[in-house]
Parts: sequence; structure tokens; C-alpha cells
Amino acid sequence: MKLSQFKFQLPKELIAEKPSKLRDEARLMVLHRDNGEIEHKLFKDMIDYVEKDDVVVLNNTKVFPALLYGEKEKTGAKITVFLLRELNQETRLWDVVVDPARKIRIGNKLYFGTNDALVAEVIDNTTSRGRTIRFLFDGDHDEFISIIRSMGRTPLPEEILRLRMEHASKEKAQNMLNVITADDAERYQTVFAKEESSVVAPAAGLHFSRELMKRMEIKDVKVAELTLFAGLGTFKPIEVEDLSKHRMDSEEMHLSTQTCDIINHAKQAGHKICCVGTTCMKALETAVTIPGTVQPFDGWSNKFIFPPYNFTIADMMITNFHYPKSSLFILVSAFADPDLLMSAYQTAIKEKYRFGSYGDAMLII
Repeated sequence: MKLSQFKFQLPKELIAEKPSKLRDEARLMVLHRDNGEIEHKLFKDMIDYVEKDDVVVLNNTKVFPALLYGEKEKTGAKITVFLLRELNQETRLWDVVVDPARKIRIGNKLYFGTNDALVAEVIDNTTSRGRTIRFLFDGDHDEFISIIRSMGRTPLPEEILRLRMEHASKEKAQNMLNVITADDAERYQTVFAKEESSVVAPAAGLHFSRELMKRMEIKDVKVAELTLFAGLGTFKPIEVEDLSKHRMDSEEMHLSTQTCDIINHAKQAGHKICCVGTTCMKALETAVTIPGTVQPFDGWSNKFIFPPYNFTIADMMITNFHYPKSSLFILVSAFADPDLLMSAYQTAIKEKYRFGSYGDAMLII
């Protein structure tokens, strides 16, 4: 299929800048693949669509406070550093994205925090905005990470930050980090987050409240957890018309024996598997061996799913409303059927559902 087939007009006012007041009271569109029927619900109603011994698969990754605000040596120019990945613990080497990139060159020193509590040196250029930096810190690794956590801010998606900057006061708009609030540290994180290293939240999972998790437990709905550390490649624009030529960034993922056993036993017994989010779907399809079976996996995945695609594990999928021509929208199109999903999105736009990481949700059954 061609990229242009996944284009639609999304009104900017439908992109959610903030989450719903309560996690599980975001709106939920239920899309029936067999007959195209659409129901309009609240997210907490998802429990009505799963039964005893069905399995809900969650990504338990935890978002790292990856945004640092600092200054360049000598000039004092304000800079933002987005921590992507730690390359080497001992040498404090990190893969980062910097802004404004034109001001940051190899050999520059960058200063962060009160009284320059943390200093880094630019070691290499990786992409137009990408750099490799080394933090000049003599303490142990736990102490170093603790300082990063205390300084770092929640790495909200660029689209949300851009909208907040547009609506911010002139004073606040001078620094992108001014529009990131304390609430974001809680709400851009799932209630079941455990394994820290992601710079992108598994957005579909943000809707689950502790109360909803408890209701699933009481109903004997099983939960299976996997870990996929989502990176900025999640939002990377697709720049080729022929989708078969697109290459996704690799992301680290882990699927345990216990999780595989829960899923495989449920499939064999005829119970449904509900996959929460595109990261979970990508992970499960990466770990497929024979149709309907997953095996333990520890490694990296750059799997790009686009129509036509034969899904072998999930019977149902929970996902947010995604942007036009995004890899996320394309993956969901493969699961739902491209024409059916495009029609559902037109309904969502008409009914003013909210799009993006802080937006509303869809249950595809």
C-alpha cells in the first residue's frame, strides 16, 4: 500500500493538550470489525468486552524524565537536551537530540542545573539534531541517574508541547520546559509502569486506572505484561510513498516465559487476547513462532506492520486516535481494515474525539 492512502484532515483543535480529568473516563469508541458497527462509550466500559480468563496484554515500560534544560559554555545560550539512550554506564556516554542543534558542536561543554551541578561534553554528531555526549561526573551510576531524574522533565510528544507553547503566555513560551507541569509526571505514565527507559509513553495504557485494574482482577480477567522501550522513532515521519521501503528504528523489548505461557494457554483454551497499544502489538508479532504462539524474547525489534498483514495473536486491540500517515495509524489500519478504520476516524472527527497521546481511545473487536 501507499503512504498517501493513509492521509486525512485532522483539525488541530482535536489534538489533546491535556489528559481527561480521570484516566478511565476518557471517551471510548468501540469498533466492530465484523459488521462495522460503532459504539460510543467511556474507557471504563472496556471491561464489558472482556470475559473471565481473557488476557489483557500491557506494556509495563516506564517513562524516563528525559528532557534537560541547560546552557552552552561561554555564550550561555539556552539549550534543550533530549536523552534518548545510555550507550555506556561507565563512561556516562549518551545518545541525545539537541535543540537548537546549530549551536551545539563537537567539543562544546553543556551545563545543567543550579551552580552547573552537571556538565557534559559533546563527543560526536549522529544526525542533524543528534549528538553523542559524555557527562563529566565522578560519582557512582545510581547517584548520577538520581541527579538526572531530579533535573529531568517529562518528555511530552512534540505536538503537545508545540500546542501548549502556542497557547502559553509570552514569558512561559520562552522555554519549552515551562509548559510541562507536575501533573504530566503522573499522567504521562501508566499506573502499572515498572521498567524505566522509555522516552515515549505507551499511550493506550494511560487510560487504565487502579480501580479498573481491580475490576478486571475481580472479573478474573488475566493480565500479561511485556516490556518495549518506546523511542522517538514512534513519531518518526514516514518519508517514502512505498511502505515496503520504510525502515523503523529498533527498540529494545522483553517478553518473559511467564507472559508467553499466559497468552499461549489462553489462546489454546479459546479465550480472547486484548492487546493494549501499538507497542504491545509490535512486540507480540515480533515474538511469534508458529501461528497463534509466542515465545520468550530479549532483544531488539524494528518491525513495521502495514496492510495487508495477518495478525496471529490478538483478537482485540485498544489504541488511541493517531495522526495521519503515522506508523501507528498504519499499524491499526492493518488490524482493523484500512477502509473501515478510515471511516471510523471520520466519525471520530465528526463526534470530536480527541487525538494523540493524551486523547481518547478506541477498542477494536
